[in-house]
Amino acid sequence: MDPSEQLSAILPAISDLVEQIDAEDLRHATPCANFDVRDVLDHMIVLGGSFTYLFRGEEPPAQSAPAEDGRVPIATFRKVMDDLLDAVRSDGAMERIVRSPVGEMPGETFARLVAFDGVVHGWDIARATGLRYELPDALIGEVDSFARGALTDDMRDGETFKDPTPPPDSATAIERLAAFSGRTV
Repeated sequence: MDPSEQLSAILPAISDLVEQIDAEDLRHATPCANFDVRDVLDHMIVLGGSFTYLFRGEEPPAQSAPAEDGRVPIATFRKVMDDLLDAVRSDGAMERIVRSPVGEMPGETFARLVAFDGVVHGWDIARATGLRYELPDALIGEVDSFARGALTDDMRDGETFKDPTPPPDSATAIERLAAFSGRTV
């Protein structure tokens, strides 16, 4: 499955998850260190907005999270994820060299990193809110396989990614991926 197909499943699933969040969920701690639900949403909105430009070969303008007003930024989140998916699918996006936050790489590689990040952050939100977030195990397996080959020790700085944690024997595919990213499952 190419990364645009992966993101075609992942980004709408995360947007659907965000539509279910209640305002009181925004301050719930997530498995992503030092991030509550609002922080994860803001992070995804800002980076997703920037990544949209990168996939189109453009310099991203300064991005900012929506003003904090106690509401879940559902419309903004969905628009950013939809725009990101359109950019990933745009002509030349997979072949273009992208100057990503973790270095220059082909768009296809960067899209796979975005898929990995998206899957794990969706899991963070679901864990913090108790909401259902499901993706096909085959998709999770592809993302996991890529992540295990792409995530280098120097990327495990304790903030972006922590050292992997041992998942329980009963862990699902997504929980094993989250544990690999450094989350405690």
